[in-house]
Amino acid sequence: MAETVGDFVLGRLRDWGVEHVFAYPGDGINGLVAAFGEADNQPRFIQSRHEEMSAFQAVGYAKFSGRVGVCMATSGPGAIHLLNGLYDAKLDHVPVVAIVGQTARSAMGGSYQQEVDLQALFKDVASDYLVEVNVAEQLPNALDRAIRTAQARRAPTALIIPNDLQEEEYSAPQHAFKHVPSSPPGPVDSLVTPPDREVARAAEVLNSGSKVAMLIGQGARGAVEEVMRVADITGAGVAKALLGKDVLPDDLPYVTGAIGLLGTRPSYELMRDCDTLLIVGSSFPYSQFLPEFGTARAVQVDLDPSLIGMRYPTEVNLVGDAHAALAALIPRLERKTDRSWREAVERNVTSWWETVEKQAMLDARPVNPMRIVWELSQRIPDNAIVTADSGSAANWYARDLKMRGRMRGSLSGTLASMGPGVPYAIGAKFACPDRPVVALVGDGAMQMNGLAELITLAKYYELWADPRCVICVLHNNDLNQVTWELRAMGGAPKFEESQTIPDISYADIARGFGLEAVTVDSPDDLGAAWERCLQADRPALLDVHCDPEVPPIPPHATWDQIKATTQSVLKGDPAAWHLIVQGAKTKLQELTPGGP
Repeated sequence: MAETVGDFVLGRLRDWGVEHVFAYPGDGINGLVAAFGEADNQPRFIQSRHEEMSAFQAVGYAKFSGRVGVCMATSGPGAIHLLNGLYDAKLDHVPVVAIVGQTARSAMGGSYQQEVDLQALFKDVASDYLVEVNVAEQLPNALDRAIRTAQARRAPTALIIPNDLQEEEYSAPQHAFKHVPSSPPGPVDSLVTPPDREVARAAEVLNSGSKVAMLIGQGARGAVEEVMRVADITGAGVAKALLGKDVLPDDLPYVTGAIGLLGTRPSYELMRDCDTLLIVGSSFPYSQFLPEFGTARAVQVDLDPSLIGMRYPTEVNLVGDAHAALAALIPRLERKTDRSWREAVERNVTSWWETVEKQAMLDARPVNPMRIVWELSQRIPDNAIVTADSGSAANWYARDLKMRGRMRGSLSGTLASMGPGVPYAIGAKFACPDRPVVALVGDGAMQMNGLAELITLAKYYELWADPRCVICVLHNNDLNQVTWELRAMGGAPKFEESQTIPDISYADIARGFGLEAVTVDSPDDLGAAWERCLQADRPALLDVHCDPEVPPIPPHATWDQIKATTQSVLKGDPAAWHLIVQGAKTKLQELTPGGP
């Protein structure tokens, strides 16, 4: 039987080492779907419940495997559904390749069913590389460039293949002068090192400072040893952008944790009080959480020169790989003999974790959401992967989850989309089938799309060497983050018609899909519930009824700001007095020394 274009595409994906394609079928990709059958499902077709979930699964897979994620969808509506996940990849700098079908070539321009201008649709999200394949001879070059570009630029790319072409016999390019040849699949890694003169200038800045702070992001992931060495020599405290939360463990005494609205007080104080700042692999956008203008000299290390100096007026910019740049910098650094700054940072960190525990142990109605994550931190395996959805779940992930060992974690860091928590977890399980995964998800995101993806978990978990995948639902019947934003930034009380969501049993639904499920409505039951889920022989759902009125107070919040929020809720918020009491109790823990 002759090899079709669909057959060739799958064969080339195998040549690139692609093992999974996250997809949903449709007649716009019938030729490709048929090819999966002919190829004994190699690479494996991972069927989601919705194309957006396929894209998120590919993003999660790429984040936790370090390899390119591949997603696939039919023409028209299927391709449109991929967009949100692909924008998540674009904004978080994740390599993903989207392969989409299209109307038959002879029907294009004829207002045919499901005909959409896909090149216009993907022009922005796949701006690094987008191509429509209209003759077989464009392959393998078009597919190879899509993969190489995604790898090299850490970005989504897209390949459009009309459905009639997929079923045609494959015809290879004839000769190099008429058609561009393509090299065999292979790595595209490179090591970029900044020039010595700039490294020397950076060392001068860092050596001159007496209160050095470091801010690291996901770009520092390949330079963990170097980051720790620089921190040791300079006596720096290290704050982490949210996408870099898993770069350094939180049990290091000088790691101040997350920075920003979802960050910690030690990170806020580190930036407020430092006189020198070293930014490594981060484009953290909220400059109000960086040192005041004119109070600190700054150095930035980033692989992407377009991101240098965007967030803070950096004096020296080292364009290069974090590992190479810091390795070149370390021999030029002078060890700080006065360790009083480092000691103050470490005292602040120790005090903060005591505060976090006190806040988590406060009574609530019925369960304090901070305690959910605090109890997880005491029990989670050192090799676990944690995903978090957008919303209040991200607050508690950022502040209360203590990274240690080989733990990994991520969320939709820049797009901040609702809905990736569960599909990220599925992508993580395919990337690392021998590691346990935990997803922290709000009930709003579960109702949006997470419930459907429990079916995907049930469908595939037997393929994984370690089947553990715990979906923890923060069940408060409220679109909680937006509710708090209305109160704190909009000056308005909660509007129940928009914010209150239906009360359902997530545990009952999970049981119906054949998963382990536990419901918790008392804080005393949390520890045992986590242990049960983390020891289950299949994916588990932990349905925790928690208090929506526990406030995610930012680390810089003053009593005046809290007073302003209080005044907004007193305008008619249905839970005003309970909210005020919970907020006062929570903030008070930062101000009182000693135990709870």
